[in-house]
Amino acid sequence: MAEIERESMEYDVVIVGGGPAGLSAAIRLKQLDPDLNVVLLEKGSEVGAHILSGAVLDTCGLDALLPDWQSMDAPIKTEVKEDNFYILGPAGQARIPNWPMPPFMNNHGKYIVSMANVCRWMAGVAEGLGVEIFPGMSCSQLVYEGDRVVGVVAGEFGLGEDGQPGPNYEPGMELRGKYVFLAEGVRGSLSKEVIAKYDLSKGHCPQKFGIGMKEIWEIDPAKHREGTVTHTMGWPLGSNAGGGSFIYHLENNQVYVGFVVHLNYANPHLYPYMEFQRFKHHPMVADLLAGGKRVAYGARAISEGGWQSMPKMVAPGVALLGCSVGMVNVPRIKGNHNAMLSGKAAAEAAFDAIKAGREGDELAAYEAEVRSGPIGKDLKKVRNVKPLWSKFGLIASLMGGGADMWLNTIGLTLFGTLKHGKTDAAATGKAKDFKKIDYPKPDGKLSFDRLTNVAFSFTNHDESQPAHLKLKDPSLPIRVNLPEYDEPAQRYCPAGVYEVIGEGAEARFQINFQNCVHCKTCDIKDPSQNINWTTPQGGDGPNYPNM
Repeated sequence: MAEIERESMEYDVVIVGGGPAGLSAAIRLKQLDPDLNVVLLEKGSEVGAHILSGAVLDTCGLDALLPDWQSMDAPIKTEVKEDNFYILGPAGQARIPNWPMPPFMNNHGKYIVSMANVCRWMAGVAEGLGVEIFPGMSCSQLVYEGDRVVGVVAGEFGLGEDGQPGPNYEPGMELRGKYVFLAEGVRGSLSKEVIAKYDLSKGHCPQKFGIGMKEIWEIDPAKHREGTVTHTMGWPLGSNAGGGSFIYHLENNQVYVGFVVHLNYANPHLYPYMEFQRFKHHPMVADLLAGGKRVAYGARAISEGGWQSMPKMVAPGVALLGCSVGMVNVPRIKGNHNAMLSGKAAAEAAFDAIKAGREGDELAAYEAEVRSGPIGKDLKKVRNVKPLWSKFGLIASLMGGGADMWLNTIGLTLFGTLKHGKTDAAATGKAKDFKKIDYPKPDGKLSFDRLTNVAFSFTNHDESQPAHLKLKDPSLPIRVNLPEYDEPAQRYCPAGVYEVIGEGAEARFQINFQNCVHCKTCDIKDPSQNINWTTPQGGDGPNYPNM
């Protein structure tokens, strides 16, 4: 395609992503200097449309950013009153008491929230301070000057299926800034480009990931216990994969039911979505949900590498925030507080640099604050839980990881810093080495087929645009992945995007990109690393109501 001329707009800071990290950065910048020109670009149809999280919120990040949030009508109302942890077997469960766990694992005093609604509220706060927020604006390219990132291309619409401008083509604009903050969430396409271009992962472990799937249920009021938090491990995953579930009772007789599968599983026949559906038939869960109805569904990848896997976060003119770096505390199942703290820290570093006339350099002060401040302290003390689980299994992780977390509360450790092994893609084994897994058919009451559930994510993509899921080699899924791995894209995608149609010489690989919920699992888990997730045109994708 020929070089496209675009109009440009100048800002002090350009922020990509309307999640907790990007919004916190925007708010803090305007707190520090109301005259700074700050723009935030969100690819969803509105702020919150693409936000999916558990979520039990530790408000420490919000306390630091907006100390008066409790008087600001924030959608943060349901305080945790009961905190349960179970190991499941096929027909029963055993409760693990809370007392052996370090105090920081306690959920009391935290809040069950919809992070989608928290982000909608934060967007209102940011706009009230003068931040320009543009939803429905996918950022498709970075803009460079020499070795420095100086902006993004946003708002390109009207490309045809062949990738060429159609009759209603709009080229988008260059939005330029003294700094560009990438707060795209897990495995963002621009963040991935920056990490590769500047070799930011050098010297760090590979990032590790999980796939999180979530449904919102309205249940029988007699069974509803507002403020109750339950986590489980064990069945149905067993030794097939790491992971577990969460069940959170929020207000209005609603319950969040979620399931996480660590993506370093070896058996390519594993079907994470069906593990989730099977989980709901456990007697403890089935009894809770019986007579209720599922009202929403969604999925997204989770960064799980923690302390060892955080890449360098800065390059000339650009900083990575929140899950673009990977700041989830895996045993606590929390990352939103760290995302907020990272946004605040990046804003403060950029403000100081702009004030000192150092605009466009590397924000070393931001990186230092993340690694030595509250975020680093939060992640460092749990850094061995995930590698212990990956190497030795659930029980070793509970015992060894628990002991190590206790010691870390006084600055000691049993293991030093354990390393993560290969990438999640490379962890995938060959199909011939594993038995296929027989999954029960969904019953339409507790469990549902993927396409039925995807309708409850309210996902929509304009079918006339190019597919945003790009194959580096279109022949590879049938030529390599099918014979070697039984093409696991058919199973690891929680939205039914990928299909193998036909058999033998007639087999072909089909991409139903219209179904995509933007979880990025395919970009992470494809064993041949042949799938590149890119942004579709702005406003497309899921439209999560209260996730």
